[in-house]
Amino acid sequence: MTAQPHGSEPIIPRPERTVGALRVALAQVAPYRIAEFEAQKDQAFDQAAEQGSVGPVQMFLLAWSRDIEIERHPATATRYRNAVHAAQVLDKDDLDWKSAMDEVSRILGEAMQAVRD
Repeated sequence: MTAQPHGSEPIIPRPERTVGALRVALAQVAPYRIAEFEAQKDQAFDQAAEQGSVGPVQMFLLAWSRDIEIERHPATATRYRNAVHAAQVLDKDDLDWKSAMDEVSRILGEAMQAVRD
């Protein structure tokens, strides 16, 4: 397991990578995202059925594991939201926009690494 991002202590244990476990974890760390989770879950299962592949479901589970990993660490989640907001409102020619995008990328990468370990 990797070190906690920037010293932020997790508020819940890392959930298993299952629909049920991720839904329970999400309800604890970011309940306002449940509708988004459910819509993406339905879409992933529909795509899996259409394609005859579990790939869309696996990608759904991995993406939400990553997002919940970020939300488990309040300081990291705040840094992530601030960086996303800055990237959305700053002009792309602004040096701070590049810094914000680098921070978003770094946080996403760290979270993905953590859930893959």
